[in-house]
Amino acid sequence: MCVFHGCLFPTIYSIPNPPPSSGHQCNSLPLAGRAGQLASFKANTLAAAWTGVQRQEVVCKRLDDNSIVQNNYCDPDSKPPENHRACNAEPCPPEWFIGDWLECSKTCDGGMRTRAVLCIRKIGPSEEETLDYSGCLTHRPIEKEPCNNQSCPPQWVALDWSECTPKCGPGFKHRIVLCKSSDLAKTFPAAQCPEESKPPVRIRCSLGRCPPPRWVTGDWGQCSAQCGLGQQMRTVQCLSYTGQASSDCPETVRPPSMQQCESKCDSTPISNTEECKDVNKVAYCPLVLKFKFCSRAYFRQMCCKTCQGH
Repeated sequence: MCVFHGCLFPTIYSIPNPPPSSGHQCNSLPLAGRAGQLASFKANTLAAAWTGVQRQEVVCKRLDDNSIVQNNYCDPDSKPPENHRACNAEPCPPEWFIGDWLECSKTCDGGMRTRAVLCIRKIGPSEEETLDYSGCLTHRPIEKEPCNNQSCPPQWVALDWSECTPKCGPGFKHRIVLCKSSDLAKTFPAAQCPEESKPPVRIRCSLGRCPPPRWVTGDWGQCSAQCGLGQQMRTVQCLSYTGQASSDCPETVRPPSMQQCESKCDSTPISNTEECKDVNKVAYCPLVLKFKFCSRAYFRQMCCKTCQGH
């Protein structure tokens, strides 16, 4: 029997050395011709390249009953050499090489895992070649299979962040975080998701330094004089960037809230039937009367009612 790597592994045995048979004197046996050659070949496990090797074993046998005895009963000079010959020179048949399973593509909800499956033929003790799948005659092993089919637990799903509020200076962004099924099809109460792994719903942000408060003016009002010189007013406010009233505007650049104006006079005399009334409504006419400005045409016209009879 021959042994080749990947082919056949026989059981190794040895030929026992029994004691001489009773009734015979070992030292009286003649040495000449006591070395005999075993008629059959004994298998050996030595392999070389494509082939295995058979070895011829030589033992010492008794001449009278052909039993095997210790080698020292034979003449060592007459011992023939042990011969070798090649055997099983034909190549081994192809066989499947199966690699280890790789990690599952998912930890839950059903994934897939794969492994390498190749058709291999050995062409030497440490050399092999890869063949097409058709080269291996046995059923081809599977290369992938389902894994981790258990359902995944609910998980946190965070929506997009909102814009930073306010538009300048330190502020916050907000977002909604939901407890969803692994396929995102269902929404569960928040208590079903682990609180310690919940993503934050608010973070600090800043869109840059806010502009300082500034003076904001309204439109000019109507001129106080119906004819000639008068005054007109407007509102002046100090407002923050959010439109809230502020006291941080510098007074040195505050715009005026009153200016002189002039109304074009009509050449047609005022009808005596026209009602005489004060034009200014900001406690201006009492001062005109107090400081005796009613004698002046402009103030008498603006404070017609107050200046009547003076």
